[in-house]
This record gives sequence, structure tokens and C-alpha cells, in this order.
Amino acid sequence: MLKNKGNTVKVYMLQDVEKVGMAGTIIKVSDGYASNFLIPRKLAKKIGVNEKEFFNKREVSAKLDSQAINSKAAMLAERIKNLHLVVKERVHDDGKLYGAVGADEIVELLKKKDVSINRKQVEFKKAIRSVGEHKVVIKLSSKLKPELLLKVASLQEK
Repeated sequence: MLKNKGNTVKVYMLQDVEKVGMAGTIIKVSDGYASNFLIPRKLAKKIGVNEKEFFNKREVSAKLDSQAINSKAAMLAERIKNLHLVVKERVHDDGKLYGAVGADEIVELLKKKDVSINRKQVEFKKAIRSVGEHKVVIKLSSKLKPELLLKVASLQEK
């Protein structure tokens, strides 16, 4: 079976869409994808014949802005890589936690270290439910995903 290649259009990306394009860039996508997904959700704007020059200029300025943002994000990634966080939780006798360490706890610990992120940027490979050292990924962008070391210790109840 042959796939029917639809018409392609050029769109200017207004927001980052993972595996599609970054904000401020001009990309080619299928006409249906643009008109049914990207444009209604205000993720992209269709480029008309008269608007090409305008969007090309915006693309250049967006690249300069993104370079500045990327350098700041890279510096933040280096800071995060070097962080070692400690959280104390209540545990059972066998070393298992009563609950799991959540993204909110990671965000609060990072806030104390002057690193501001939101909870959606915290990624766990698996839920942290035991005492010990665990790696936690902080997603700064689609390419920058530094790992930090989280040590879970037992909270001694008296």
C-alpha cells in the first residue's frame, strides 16, 4: 500500500512542540496536521506568500533569543548536576517508605537551593519508595535533562 503524500505547508512555530519544532522556527508540516492540530491550538501560524519576509526576520531574532536562553539553561543544568539533595521520610522496618517521594518535595528542596522549576519538569524513572540514593531527572528542555542525586534517609521517630 502506498501512503498518500498530502500537501505540505510552512508554518511559524509559536510554541515548542516536542518532536515537531521549537518556538520561533519555520517548519514544513502536512496541511492537515497544521490546520487540524497546530493552528487551532495556537501552537503555530500558517505563513502566507506575503508574510515570508516578516517571519524570516522573526526567526532570526528568535534564534538569537534562544541562544541566550540556552546558555542560561546550560548553566542551570550544570548547577543541578552538582546538587545532592537529602530528604528524610518515615520508613517501615524493612527500609520501605510509607509513601513515595513526590515531585513537589523535589521542587521544594530545589527552591531551598535557589533553583526554581515546576513539578512537571521532575521526571522519575520509577517511583522512589525506598531508602538510599536515587537519580532524578530535571527536564529543562527537550535536549537538556540533567540528573541530580537524591538521598532518601530514615526519619527517626522518638
